[in-house]
Amino acid sequence: MRELPPPEPGAADHRSPLRYLLWVARLLVPSLAAGMCFGIACMVAQALMPAAIGRAIDAGLVGGDTGALLAWSGVLLALGAWAAVTGTMRHRFVVFNWLSAAYLTLQVVTRHATRLGATLPKRLATGEVVSVGLADISHVGNAMEISARGAGAIVSIVVVGVILLVASPPLGLIVLLGVPLMAAVVAPLLRPLHRAQHRQRELVGELTTRSGDIVAGLRVLRGIGGEQVFADRYRAESQAVRWAGVRVAKADALLDAAQVLLPGLLVALVTWLGARFAINGTISVGQLVAFYGYAFFLIQPMRTLTEAADKITKGLVSAGRIVRILAMRPDLSGGGTAAAPGRADLVDISSGLVVRPGWLLAVAAAEPADAQAIAERLSRFADGEVAWGAVRLRDVPMETVRRRILLTTNADRLFSGRLGDELTSGTPGPPGDTADTADTADTADAAADRLRTALHAACAEDLVDDVGLDSHVAGAGREFSGGQQQRLRLARALAADPDVLVLVEPTSAVDAHTEARIAGRLAKARGGRTTVLCTTSPLVLDHADHVAYVENGRVVAEGTHRDLLAAEPRYAATVTRAESELSELSELSELSELSELPE
Repeated sequence: MRELPPPEPGAADHRSPLRYLLWVARLLVPSLAAGMCFGIACMVAQALMPAAIGRAIDAGLVGGDTGALLAWSGVLLALGAWAAVTGTMRHRFVVFNWLSAAYLTLQVVTRHATRLGATLPKRLATGEVVSVGLADISHVGNAMEISARGAGAIVSIVVVGVILLVASPPLGLIVLLGVPLMAAVVAPLLRPLHRAQHRQRELVGELTTRSGDIVAGLRVLRGIGGEQVFADRYRAESQAVRWAGVRVAKADALLDAAQVLLPGLLVALVTWLGARFAINGTISVGQLVAFYGYAFFLIQPMRTLTEAADKITKGLVSAGRIVRILAMRPDLSGGGTAAAPGRADLVDISSGLVVRPGWLLAVAAAEPADAQAIAERLSRFADGEVAWGAVRLRDVPMETVRRRILLTTNADRLFSGRLGDELTSGTPGPPGDTADTADTADTADAAADRLRTALHAACAEDLVDDVGLDSHVAGAGREFSGGQQQRLRLARALAADPDVLVLVEPTSAVDAHTEARIAGRLAKARGGRTTVLCTTSPLVLDHADHVAYVENGRVVAEGTHRDLLAAEPRYAATVTRAESELSELSELSELSELSELPE
């Protein structure tokens, strides 16, 4: 059993689409060469069959030589057996090459997307990424797959042309000149097909992005009665995709018609001239039969060449989209080499926010985008002037930052798999097999204790008790409501137990009673650890050690929640407005969840 794809393919050559395809081909040289050899052997064997039939007729039937008839029949049988064996081997290598190229591309793109992190969705739509992962990897695989059959088609046409030149120079010249002429006629038909396919692909990507947005906001749409508006919009865009598909089908049908018509005309010409030469005595009866065989045989390699041109062109177009992703670089570098401090202040110089070690600090912003920007800078998901003790945050290695500072937002996703594994992802795992068994048990017990504490703080105990830690989570946790997903994400963040935890609106999708319980339990769960809460919820703000009010990107007031309510009218207005909006959203959320209950 061969492993697919290779574990370490190395850095892909993304300087151009052609260079990328050549890079893939270099990694697959042994299997590509084997496939091409078997493809040539299979097609040449089939190309020689009409010649064997012609010799059997001339020597055996016309000449009356039974021995020659049996001998050429044996040659024909051997050629058939050889074509069957080599055709089987060719198919095995063709499939292997397709899978290798497709999964190699998927591996390279996925790894690079992981390195890009938050940069990728900022620069590329969701539908575009999905299209690369589904359609483009197939086209790259097709470009590698066609090499075996394409090589066999080229060599077999040359072999047939040489045989025809020896038997009849005019017929040989017609074949050798007709094939490239046919390719020149078909080539212009590929361009409108590819334009139509490119347009269809763009529309499909946009529609995929639209459907993802609709599904993500379905509960809110149901609550506000906006389903029909988005359904109508989706219907209109899907019709545009359908008509784009019709245009692709028209261009494809024209190309298919040309692939049948042009080889057919060439075959008819070869057949007609061969029959005239046989009547004139220029060629023998056996050669005439052989020419008929060549005429029908040539249809297959000619169509293969047209198919090869189509697949290689599509592969280059798809490789162009792939190298565009591979050429992207993360917005942030990997950091410097400065050692991270121990317990130290985390200061966002742009806003003037100071986060003291061990604080449960709340950031309330007049504009939610300002709080989001501060959270991203503090966790280094966006660049900014942030000091961590005596060093700049950008000078600390990115691995250290990611390990010690954790950002959780409502854009985070639950991944498919076992729920228990999902909730403990990012927590310290047990030691290796060489570790002491007691130490392993202690670590496992500690992780279980952290998870229980996290579930209690996030008010997710009832949810986990209902479904069980061994239950399977579907993609993006779509079987859970918005509030349930939010509680599970909060539990996952708390179980990770980072030195600094930054939470952005962690209770916006839960009801007021649950929010009050979470607010009361959060400080105890994070005791002694630094926590930053970006929220305008009065229930959460009232439990914070310290509150910073942000306006126009700057901290303009600080203190406890109640002190700010009494002394800062702008803060009071922001919190009161947020309380009213959250109350309305909570009611809509409850209504939408009730609407999904079974009748």
